[in-house]
Amino acid sequence: MADNARAKRLADLIREVIAEKLQRGIKDPRLGSHVTITDTRVTGDLREATVFYTVYGDDEDRASAAAGLESAKGILRSEVGRAAGTKFTPTLTFVADALPENARTIEDLLDRARASDAQVRQASSGATYAGDADPYRKPADEADESGETGEAGGAADGKGTTA
Repeated sequence: MADNARAKRLADLIREVIAEKLQRGIKDPRLGSHVTITDTRVTGDLREATVFYTVYGDDEDRASAAAGLESAKGILRSEVGRAAGTKFTPTLTFVADALPENARTIEDLLDRARASDAQVRQASSGATYAGDADPYRKPADEADESGETGEAGGAADGKGTTA
């Protein structure tokens, strides 16, 4: 088994080589400038590589890009083997990255939360407190409730003794 650093370096190399080849080397119209390589992962034994990609466009563009990547898999693997110089070139598997869909879902959830917050803010704009505006006791209030007058010693005769 290879170490993780070697697998990471190979994954980075694969991502760069495939992105460069898609941009400049492959003339397939299905793989235009709307395909982006987002990530690459290599297994620990360096035998298999998974390449994640995104396609900017509709479902038809995604389907045609997937077919184009599948048909160009051999050419891309040859380029990776030439650039890597390893004994065995990893097999490539292309997977559509779910990141854009996840980001869109999160944005929709945040929009719903903002709308809900706005409704709560609007409903509470004219509201008043159920009790006093300040529900906390103050030291002067505690003295009034216990019956003390606030003088030192607590006696009413002023001598400091209790009867």
